[in-house]
Amino acid sequence: MSINIYFNVLAKDLENAVEISRFAPERTLVGVMVKNFATDDEAVARVEEFKANGVRASVGLGGGDPAMWKRVADVSVRTCPFHINQVYPAAGYTMGRLQEIHKSEFIVNSLIEPAGEPGIVYMATGAISSRKKEPVSAELAAKLMADIGLPSVKFYPIGGLKRLDELKAMVRAAVNEGITIFEPTGGIDMENVHEIVRACIDGGATTIIPHLYTSLVDPETGRTNPDCLERLAKMSW
Repeated sequence: MSINIYFNVLAKDLENAVEISRFAPERTLVGVMVKNFATDDEAVARVEEFKANGVRASVGLGGGDPAMWKRVADVSVRTCPFHINQVYPAAGYTMGRLQEIHKSEFIVNSLIEPAGEPGIVYMATGAISSRKKEPVSAELAAKLMADIGLPSVKFYPIGGLKRLDELKAMVRAAVNEGITIFEPTGGIDMENVHEIVRACIDGGATTIIPHLYTSLVDPETGRTNPDCLERLAKMSW
């Protein structure tokens, strides 16, 4: 079985993005958070700048803010980045718009939130639905994603190793429905990333995208440490 591991990270600027991507250019996804840009045009310019310099962009909300869902969709349609982060209620909409226009490869994930018990999750991750969270089974969540062909689960927040049992249950449920891309997010760092990725692999996921954000950022410079990406690129899973 072929296993693919990508790394979703941040970069302070284009120079930092190029610097950290050189160790695994096909497997490094650098975040472009729309909330950090005053306009969609500015976000589009950043994605296009990344693409022109061989950096794979990952368009995201910014701080998990569900109110940014439409901007994520709009920026993604204009740029077709390799990777798009989206709340569950808007993931199918976003994927559908992209498929109508673009034929290149891309991944749209769907944000699912752990609910505190293995096998139970929250799907109400949208701007309105998140105001009334009601738990559902991981199995139902996976089936609803499979209904519309969503390929990837973004499971957030997992708190590092704190919710490993919940993560494992969601991985199994997703894989059972043919969803084999899994994106653990929240509290992941250089110390726990291997164990978290291995848990996803053991559950049957074949593409894993751990989101390593501020844990790799130098607090003094605001730049993501390239040494961390070098170490990640050399890891055996």
